[in-house]
Amino acid sequence: MTHAHMNLPKTTANYVPLSPISFMNSAARTFPDHTAVIYGDIRRSWSQTYARCRQLASALTKAGLVKGDVVGYMAMNTPELYEGHFGVPMAGMVLNALNYRLDPKTIAYIIDHAQIKLLITDREFSDTVEAAIAMAEGSPILIDIDDPDAEGGKLLGTQNYEEFVAVGDANFAYEGPVDEWDTISINYTSGTTGNPKGVVYHYRGSYLNALGNTLEWNMAAHPVYLWTLPMFHCNGWCFPWTVAAKAGTNVFMRKVTAANIYDGIADHGVNHICGAPIVLSFMINATDEKRPFDHLCKVMTAAAPPPAKVLQSMKEEGFDVTHTYGLTEIYGPAVACTWHEEWNDMPIGKQANLKARQGVAYVVQEDTKVLNPDTMIEVPHDGETMGEVMMRGNIVMKGYLDNPDATKEAFEGGWFHSGDLGVVHPDGYIQLRDRAKDIIISGGENISSIEIESCLYDHPSVLACAVVARPDDKWGETPCAFIELKPDTQATEAEIVAHCNEHLARFKVPKTVVFMEVPKTSTGKIQKVPLRDIVKKL
Repeated sequence: MTHAHMNLPKTTANYVPLSPISFMNSAARTFPDHTAVIYGDIRRSWSQTYARCRQLASALTKAGLVKGDVVGYMAMNTPELYEGHFGVPMAGMVLNALNYRLDPKTIAYIIDHAQIKLLITDREFSDTVEAAIAMAEGSPILIDIDDPDAEGGKLLGTQNYEEFVAVGDANFAYEGPVDEWDTISINYTSGTTGNPKGVVYHYRGSYLNALGNTLEWNMAAHPVYLWTLPMFHCNGWCFPWTVAAKAGTNVFMRKVTAANIYDGIADHGVNHICGAPIVLSFMINATDEKRPFDHLCKVMTAAAPPPAKVLQSMKEEGFDVTHTYGLTEIYGPAVACTWHEEWNDMPIGKQANLKARQGVAYVVQEDTKVLNPDTMIEVPHDGETMGEVMMRGNIVMKGYLDNPDATKEAFEGGWFHSGDLGVVHPDGYIQLRDRAKDIIISGGENISSIEIESCLYDHPSVLACAVVARPDDKWGETPCAFIELKPDTQATEAEIVAHCNEHLARFKVPKTVVFMEVPKTSTGKIQKVPLRDIVKKL
């Protein structure tokens, strides 16, 4: 016998596909006059921003694009790209925010692979875009962002963004997605080897992770959010939609500098910032740019764990740091070091060590575990046994665009394989040990490059560092440290080795030390691939 309650249907009254576009609608309706956008002299309310997003959607439709077409952006963190996060999906189209630091050949590959029909581009990147278009098979319609603060460049398009949006209807009637599994955006991985992969996001995941950010960060109403994190990076970790959900204020800046960050905090009351650990480093190492502020400023950081020393300095200067972990494939941050009140009573060094853990799955992610990749069995919670970090749930990508083999491999065994190695502490908190490819195996012992790097960051002269494996006839591999020193400081190889000897087991101490500027990706992550090339030639 089937229970009657099993057969009750979904109707438009009790089921609406989840869409983060609804957050903009709500903000504009509830707080129409609240400031949504601050950029230079520009101030726009939520009702004005909502109208502009609908105009953009209308203009895209008038330009001949249809539902499912891809709209590319080659843009800095300016209001135009923010509007794209709402206006493009309002038109039923797919957003592809490009990493503007990529070379023309890679941009050309993405234009063709994603089949970009229209490209909105800041004139500062005109040289790259012009070269990319010449190489690409496709020829998207070009629309220029003619920002007066852009440095150089020229106009390439048929019209500029403001003219393009002006032809649109501010009352454009848009509908949400028919299916929350529809594609809202495509984000390309940084592609350290070979062509980047197109990671496909659905509406459901974008909606849930935008709300997940508010939960994990305990965001109050009307946060003032400073855009230091590139919006091309996992759609700015879903924060364009998060800020709308809380009817906050977006403070934009073209260039991420310590002076701009402190000005935002002091002048606009910024109380939420996201950034890679490198951003934290130049905030605490700033000198003349620092300005006093008397409110708590929350900082969310991701990527490799920030050194305990950096976390300690941030706390002393009025910043409350939340450490998260994620990948492009899981909508940005999806694991957080959820804080316990009683940890506040611990010495600050111990607190910093706890904060350096990645933690537990976002509430909106079903599960995150550390599994043995061969057996798919969870590793013991002993803080020592390493396995691969894997996730499953609603904030995992649909898959890789036109790449079924890579998608199948990533989802092997019913979990998303991150490629990151970690351990689980007795309290269930995960701590990353390394990328699978970054682990150093010396004399049969697994050495975490992150552990050595954390030790190096404790040295007062070290600004940035990276440790990679150097082939060794006797040991197989030994650690090789690349170190970038703080301005006006000095250190010798002998001093660095002596410092490590005090804090690390002998076999973990770098056998080689190279002083140089450490290469970084566009999002501030340290790049190890070029360093491995250098090591081969040593």
